[in-house]
Amino acid sequence: MRTLISSAFVSLDGVVEAPGGESGYRNSGWTFKDIEFIEAAYEIKGQEQKEAAAMLFGRTSYEAFSPVWPDMAEFADYKDLPKYVVSSTLAERELVGGWGRTTILRSLEEVASLKQSDGGPIIMHGSATLNRNLSDAGLIDRYHLLVFPVLLGAGKRLFSTTDKDQQNLRLIEHEAYANGMQKNVFDIVR
Repeated sequence: MRTLISSAFVSLDGVVEAPGGESGYRNSGWTFKDIEFIEAAYEIKGQEQKEAAAMLFGRTSYEAFSPVWPDMAEFADYKDLPKYVVSSTLAERELVGGWGRTTILRSLEEVASLKQSDGGPIIMHGSATLNRNLSDAGLIDRYHLLVFPVLLGAGKRLFSTTDKDQQNLRLIEHEAYANGMQKNVFDIVR
């Protein structure tokens, strides 16, 4: 079974919306505002690229990343990886060329089948709605969280408010940085 990893920039109060400056959110770009850049805090992003065998996105995150990431040197290791977009509305003609093979998955059941296939870890960046749905369905295996020392109040959250059974996590890696950021890597306890 493949490991599904959710990678997210998250505020201390759980918001994951528009960390890089995406439009439509009043606190857009919050990861860059008044937070000193410390390169070591972002080393996990390079590790993710080296370890990932595939990428998974929701439609909104795919549409935000696909026009930009293919030509960015910082994400060169992702260029040829297979990509999967979970969407009931995205059409094949809307997929970006030159960014590796991209497959549209139409349901969480198709994500579950992908996890059962051969291959290495699947990394999911952003994709707040998909993240909540996959978490509620028990399909996420690990979280890579860079927690920023900000409180944003409103915004899309990493976790849903669904009334469900307790789910325990095991902290397998962590580090705190001088700028107040924290790296937390959690495995789901099954």
